[in-house]
Amino acid sequence: MSKVRVYNEWDPLEEILVGRATNARIPCPDPGLFAVEYREYGRIQNIPSGRYNDRVIEETEEDLDDLVQTLQRLGITVQRPSIADHSIKFSTPDWESDGQHNYCPRDILTAIGTWIIEAPIVLRSRFFETLSYKSILINYLQSGAKWISAPRPRLTNEIYNVEESSSFAIKDYEPIFDAANILRLGRDIFYLVSDSGNLCGALWLQTVLGEEYRVHTYDNIYSGSHVDTTIVPIRPGLVVVNAERVSKQNIPNLFKGWDVIYLDEIVDIGCYTSTSLATKWIGINLLMVNPNLAIVDKAQTRLIRELEKRDVDVMGLQLRHARTLGGGFHCVTLDVRRRGSLEDYYA
Repeated sequence: MSKVRVYNEWDPLEEILVGRATNARIPCPDPGLFAVEYREYGRIQNIPSGRYNDRVIEETEEDLDDLVQTLQRLGITVQRPSIADHSIKFSTPDWESDGQHNYCPRDILTAIGTWIIEAPIVLRSRFFETLSYKSILINYLQSGAKWISAPRPRLTNEIYNVEESSSFAIKDYEPIFDAANILRLGRDIFYLVSDSGNLCGALWLQTVLGEEYRVHTYDNIYSGSHVDTTIVPIRPGLVVVNAERVSKQNIPNLFKGWDVIYLDEIVDIGCYTSTSLATKWIGINLLMVNPNLAIVDKAQTRLIRELEKRDVDVMGLQLRHARTLGGGFHCVTLDVRRRGSLEDYYA
């Protein structure tokens, strides 16, 4: 039976990928990196490229090891990517880049049903990041999983909105999306149109998944990047949302009628460097182990209280450099197998 089998964000967890911070760096400057992540620096040349300092990497590896051990104690199988040298340059006929990290498997891969999909990711620096997961993907293929890679985007300069800060960072010329734009709600797939996911990407995803799934696009929620600092499903009928971005006026119709926790207070864990890839709202980024157990940043006492009031147990852990590296507990993991079946929650 396929080792990949997951239909939502909350069923009892059986197998998961956990990323690494080893050799993480800010890539060399390019138009995409500027448009998506570093527009506030004013000019492409101002991007502070280079390896993160040792403290950031070492402390993050300690926190990831703690996460891995916690998951294993719960009886969950954990897979890790191979270590890569992200300083190595690579190129296509159109551009040259170096790498970034293996910290966030949620960005580059998604698992839906028995599909394991390599996303057509938005940044050039992450073009070959899935290579560190190759042996894992082959193992999943051999187990019966349906492994597919989206068409490689060309990512030429023209695809990026460098000048127009009022527009999305990417145009709709070709399928592009980070997998973290996606939430799985049984037969319904939430897809955030943003700086890291375009409509063409949603169209490609729907054609692959076929009539068994319905891909819903939303472009009025949050334009910045990924969905999991904005909307966090807990279980059927319960969802946490970032109240700075989501209100009763723009709550997606997929969550109307649910118990919605409009979280308007989050603890800023801070940033240990002069750059950060995430806002304070990375604190909302949690991982559901099962419908009644969540792994949450232990600093987020308000969020923890709201979950516990609704009979959700919480395990408090830490990712000290989640803002710096741009990833909380949902980002740094990819759940590939959960015990459950495909349900239609909106029939």
